[in-house]
Order: sequence, then structure tokens, then C-alpha cells
Amino acid sequence: MNDRSLAADSGVDEFSAHGAQRRLGGRSLQVVTAVALAFSAYQLVVASFHPLSSLVTRSLHVGFLLAITFLLYPAFRSTRTLSRISIGDAVLAVVAFALGTYHWIFEAELIQRSGDPSTADLVVGTALVILVFEAARRLLGLALPIVCGAFLLYGLFGEYLPGELAHRGYGFDQLVNQLALGTEGLFGIPTLVSATYIFLFILFGSFLEHAGMIHLFNSLALGTVGHTRGGPAKVAVLSSGLMGTISGSGVANVLTTGQFTIPLMKRFGYSGVFAGAVEATSSMGGQIMPPVMGAVAFIMAENLDVPYTAIVKAAAVPAILYYLTAFWMVHLEAGRKGLIGIPKAECPKPFKAVREQWHLLLPLMILVGMLFNGFTPMFAGMVGLALTAVLILGAALAARVSGTAFRYVFWVALGLACATMVEWGIHAVLVVIAILVAVTCVVSGGRETLHKMKLSLADGARQALPVGVACSIVGVIIGVLTLTGAASSFAGFILSVGETSLFLSLLLTMLVCLILGMGIPTIPNYIITSAIAAPALLKLGVPLIVSHMFVFYFGIMADLTPPVALAAFAASSIARESGLQIGMKAVQIAIAGFIVPYMAVYDPVLMLQGDPSLLAVGYIVFKAVLAIVLWGAAAIGYLWAPLKVPERALAVVAAASLVAALPVTDELGFVLAAVFVAWQWQKSRKR
Repeated sequence: MNDRSLAADSGVDEFSAHGAQRRLGGRSLQVVTAVALAFSAYQLVVASFHPLSSLVTRSLHVGFLLAITFLLYPAFRSTRTLSRISIGDAVLAVVAFALGTYHWIFEAELIQRSGDPSTADLVVGTALVILVFEAARRLLGLALPIVCGAFLLYGLFGEYLPGELAHRGYGFDQLVNQLALGTEGLFGIPTLVSATYIFLFILFGSFLEHAGMIHLFNSLALGTVGHTRGGPAKVAVLSSGLMGTISGSGVANVLTTGQFTIPLMKRFGYSGVFAGAVEATSSMGGQIMPPVMGAVAFIMAENLDVPYTAIVKAAAVPAILYYLTAFWMVHLEAGRKGLIGIPKAECPKPFKAVREQWHLLLPLMILVGMLFNGFTPMFAGMVGLALTAVLILGAALAARVSGTAFRYVFWVALGLACATMVEWGIHAVLVVIAILVAVTCVVSGGRETLHKMKLSLADGARQALPVGVACSIVGVIIGVLTLTGAASSFAGFILSVGETSLFLSLLLTMLVCLILGMGIPTIPNYIITSAIAAPALLKLGVPLIVSHMFVFYFGIMADLTPPVALAAFAASSIARESGLQIGMKAVQIAIAGFIVPYMAVYDPVLMLQGDPSLLAVGYIVFKAVLAIVLWGAAAIGYLWAPLKVPERALAVVAAASLVAALPVTDELGFVLAAVFVAWQWQKSRKR
């Protein structure tokens, strides 16, 4: 492995989730790697020592994001621009980073003239906005800059619009001040979360991936379900779900685990379309799978001013139902096609895999424990990351210690050294890491371990680019909405619809999420719709977290929903099938992702809101599971035997009755479900 992993694609050549990335070598690659390492080092210093004010931390974060984006992503795709860094892009990278330092150098002056920007302030602010738009275009495509540009134009010229759409009018200096000189625009809450929690968790996942966590997850999945009926597809569901606990990026999961699972499913009889759909569905669930959910979860916690654990609590049951649906669908498909599992002799032993790589699970377990014991995500992420580094370095040194007894002594001593963190904080672990690095430099083979850590830091910085740039440019929308108060107009429309039907308000919000998601990533989708629609849903009586989870869920589902289904097209590049067909099948498999948000709105117990009793939770979960079983049978056309059209129709009506929150629909659903199951049981006995 070499540094080229920073500049090469992380998935397959035919699909790039984030723009056309340069493939660099030589001096150019060294420069990019150095900047990426500096970015990661800066973020680690911020997380460990908090040396800068909040605004400066955010501005430098954006400066690094812009610099690396211009170095890695050319303005236009061509063979010549993909093989080297142009002089123009090198200059843009330097200028972008320099502009990012403006808030640091002139921090006191900016505070003194807050609200009354100087000419220099306006020039710098305007340049920053333009550069963020250009970076987003290169990295994320045209859709998001166009949407944000429309809001920017509204801020500039909205006073000329008719009726309630018009605002009172704002000067160019007011708009620049709002967007680029304070904490309401480019440097708003999304950028704050990107510069703190999100970067640490991306780095945490990068370290675990380079340490071999993907191999461990695949071994666990193969060993536990690989030999069962339809085992290869169940392996895809389980390994993608496990991968989601450390990654939280759907498309990245497809391009990582899909390289292994999709060919495996095709080899054992699944169609390419079904295999791609299973992988896309399972991978997108990573963003809702605790403990490390997608970046949106951290932004949501910051927006709502609630502990991260409150978001995890709300997401737990829906996430389990989501993966249960995918698991059930592949089980039925295997039964319908008569597919068998992988021979047990070919499956790895899961306990052996854990025994050999147990140390990789420790940071994840400690991270989860800290999050659920009230520690902040930033501190928990920093501790988890530091312990991952300790274990990677420690494993490399322990492998060179002769004798089992001495290895035990080594690990005990290392554990005691890390335990000093209780007394002296994270700094004690950083000292331990420094000592381990120094020792690793001089032992045989130690340089390979250090190289792996260097790649982890550089790749972590690269993986943070799309998230960070999206958070920054969406600040334009938040800034304009805050300045003009335009969000209240759309919220008022939803409220007026909700007076006649809450369901229609939910349907309208869902459609907005799905349409926006056709062109923009989950993070800006959530930020936009939560700013506009979630407050209206709250006024209609939907609990706060449930209203935000509603728009979050459909932002994720947009990546599976045709015609622009990013996760499906990522899977299509591996499955060699139509991305549109994969997207259609993925919607069918991921039906829980479309139904559960509605169920949670009508019965918030599903997201553990309020103070529900165990009986209440058990009832709503049982009802949801039964609906999933019925929908799966109807969608696949199989239960214990193939289903005919009338049987499938009965299953759909029964499932819909269980989901609908109307008088007597539960009773009707249970009766129809009993009739359907009895019908199928009688039919199977005759066979």
C-alpha cells in the first residue's frame, strides 16, 4: 500500500461519489498528503487543547477544506487535469487557505466592527462565498450550488418578488456580513459540527478501516449467517450494518463492502439487480445505525440542544426494524429461488476472528460506553480515536514480543498507562502514543505500522471533504433564511395544510425531502428541510425529535429513490446492472425506511419518546414487525410457498391496516394477518 490511496478512488473506477478526483504521483502527491496530514493534525489539536475561539476554529476548518478540494478536484474533467495539479488550482488552494486565516488574524477587529464591515471584510467575505460555491460544484456537482444560489439570489433581490414572498430588502454588505463574517452563514452550526464531532468520527472510522475492521466485520457476518439459506445476501446486510456503526456514509459503504458482497451474492444465485439493491439498502442504513450514525445525527443533536444519546435512543428501534426488513426480504427471495448458503466449511469461524482481532472492538465499545454515560461526542470521539491509535501501535509491538506471558505483561502495562487518563485527561494518552511511536520507529517492521497510521490520517482528511463542504455551503441557505425570515412562509403553508390533514403535511414534507435529495447529499437535505418544515410539524403536535427524524429519514431514502439514486448507482457500477432497476428494487427492500417515520409520528413510542411502558413499546414493535413480515411476503411473492395475486393483495391490505393510525385499523390488521397466515399454513400443509 502506498500514498496513492489518498488520490485514487476509494471504490470503483466507474463510479465516483464526489466529483472527478485527481490521480497524483510524485511531488504533487506528497504536497497533497502533507496538507491532508496538516488538516488532521490541526483537528486533533483543536479537539485536544481547544486553543482557538469557535469562529476561528470554523474558518480555519473551511480554509483546509477548500485548499484540499482545489488540489484534489479539477475544475473540469480531462485526462490532463486528472494527472497533475494545475497552477491555477494551486493558487486557488493557497488563496482559499489564506482567506480562511483572515478571521484568526483580524479576530479582534472583526469583533469591534461587527455589523459594520470594512471594504476588506467585504472583499474577503465575497471571495469566501465564491470559493465555497466553486468547491461544492467540483466536489458535489451542480445541484447543491444551484439550490444555494437560488437562496442567495432571494437574499439579494427577494424584495422585488410579489406578495408574501417578498422581504424588506437587505444591502450587499448586510448579506456578506451575515454569510461570511459571523456564525450564521458559512461558519454556522453545521460547520461547527463538521469541525468538531464529525471530523473526529470520520478519522475514527478511517483508523479502524486501515486496521482491518472491514475484514473482521466480513468474517463475523460470514461466520454467523453465511451458511444459512440465502447466506451471501444476509452477509451483505449484516456486514453493511456493522460497517455502518463506524462509517455512517452510505455510498462509501456500498463501495467498500459491496466489492465483496455483491459478487458473492451473484455467485450464489441472486440476480445482479437484487444483489445491488440489497447492498445499497443495507449500506444506506448505516446513517441511522447507532452508535456512530451519520454526520446528520451530530448536527441534529447540536440544533436541538439535546445529548447525542437522545438521538441514538430515538433511532435505535427504527434502525433495527430497517435491517430486519432487509434481512427478511433476502430470506424470502432465497426461499423463492431455492438458494442455499455458503458451505459451512468455507465460512470463517466468528469466534476465531474475534479472538485474533479483539483489540479492534475495544475502541468501539469504549466509545459507545462513553456516549451513553454522558460524555460529549467530541471527548468520546477523541478518546476512541486515541485508544485506536494505541491499540494499532500496541498490536504491532506486541507481535514482536516473544512469549505469551511477556505479551500479557505488555498489554497490562499499556492498559495501566492509558488508565492514567482518569487522573490527567486525554493528554496522558497522547504521551503514551508519542512513546509508542518513538519505539515503533526503531523496531523491525515498525515503519509499516506508522505508514498505515499516516494513511489513516490522510484518508480521514480526504473523507471529510464532502461532508465539510456541504455543511459550509448550506450555511448560505441558513444565513438567508435567518436574515429574511423566509422559513416562516413555507412553515405557514404546511400548517395550513395540516389544519385539514396531518397526513397531507407529512406527505408534502416527504416529497420535498425526496425531491431535494435527488440532487443534494443527506446533510444539506436535512439542514434545509429541518429549517423549513420541521418547525411546522412541531406546531402540528409532532414531537421535536420525531419531526427532525422524519425529514432525516427521507433525506436518506432519497439516495435509494429513482431517478437519482446515488447509492443504487454506486452499487450498479459493481453489479454491472441498471442503476434505475437497482433503485426500484431497493425502494421495495427498504420499505421500512418509508413506513417507520409515519408510524413514529402517529405513535412516538416507536422512537421511545415520552416515558413509554415496556408493554407499549412491545406492542408498537410487534405491530411494526408483523407489518414488515406481511409486506415482505407481498413484495417478494413468497412465504412458505409462492403467492398468487389475491394472496399478495391480502397481505398488503393487512400490512397497511397495521400501519394506519385510524380507529379499528389495528384490529382489522390483526384479523387480516391471522387470515393470511392461516391461509398460507393450510396451503403449505397440502403441499
